[in-house]
Amino acid sequence: MNAYDEYMRGIVGPMRSELTGAGFKELITPEDVQEHMSTANGVSLIVINSVCGCAAGLARPAVVHALNELEVKPENLVTVFAGQDQEATAAMRGYFEEVPPSSPSIAIWKDDQLAYFIPREQIESNSMETIKDHLSGVLSQVVSS
Repeated sequence: MNAYDEYMRGIVGPMRSELTGAGFKELITPEDVQEHMSTANGVSLIVINSVCGCAAGLARPAVVHALNELEVKPENLVTVFAGQDQEATAAMRGYFEEVPPSSPSIAIWKDDQLAYFIPREQIESNSMETIKDHLSGVLSQVVSS
């Protein structure tokens, strides 16, 4: 591993663990993504993670707090890391090509299709509380329907 990759691994470690510590499974390779998407049952909450400030101060905390509020949670919590696991991120984005690439972003996948998508633009322009409430509301509807 070169010095840059080693440095970045150290920097993004806490950013990864913020989600994995909340129960998310990291999909690091395109094969991980394909396996999850082809075998997952129920609702998948997919977070496209990022090193940017709106991921750190808004997206990740909003997702974790929203999940803590839900009585019924999605069956699957998965994440890919844009800019770090580039091939896995591209593979995941291939499942919802109808939306432009965006990171961070939050996707809800149900019944083999994209049920809802929150792009970066709706994350960076809102407060963590607003994002949390929005995500909680959408997840409550999607999970219970």
